[in-house]
Amino acid sequence: MPDRIGVWGGSFDPVHLGHLLLAGEAVEACRLDRLVWVPSGPPPHRAGPVASGQDRLEMVRLAIDGDSRFALSDYEVSRDEVSYTVETLGALAAQNERCGLVLLIGSDNAVDFEQWHLPDQVLKLAEVAVFERPGSSVDRIAPGLADRMRVLDTPRFEISSTVVRKRVRAGRSIRYWVPDAVATYIQTHHLYLGG
Repeated sequence: MPDRIGVWGGSFDPVHLGHLLLAGEAVEACRLDRLVWVPSGPPPHRAGPVASGQDRLEMVRLAIDGDSRFALSDYEVSRDEVSYTVETLGALAAQNERCGLVLLIGSDNAVDFEQWHLPDQVLKLAEVAVFERPGSSVDRIAPGLADRMRVLDTPRFEISSTVVRKRVRAGRSIRYWVPDAVATYIQTHHLYLGG
């Protein structure tokens, strides 16, 4: 049986404990052999991340260090152009020819999936597994798409990168919000202090 590789793209700005908990749940629920974290490059449809690509890549590296279930890809961060999921999946499929890919997305992204760049090609390259995010119900996924996606039964966490950044800006502790190594990195590199 070919290996199953999960692919989780996101800004991870910064990566937090909710991300790690969901990743662990996804590995179990989807029976993944490995989960590849893909910090995003410049997004096609919204403002870019606050921290640089290299800072976000390093924070994810620190967060997943020592967990053999996880791997890190710099595919999108290393490009100076907008990256589309279909391109990232194509590159990962070429690197892992005998593997099946499982794309992990939040319900907020699943609701807008039809507006993605080449959504049918994404569905050919990978299974799509969806976890519910606060404020966005899986019930809003288009009926024709809902039966082509697997909804994961994962806990919902009321934690977000936005809240972590606000806490840093306000001078509040982010302990127990992010891994200790990530908190140290944020402090050492003076991230998220500006307006």
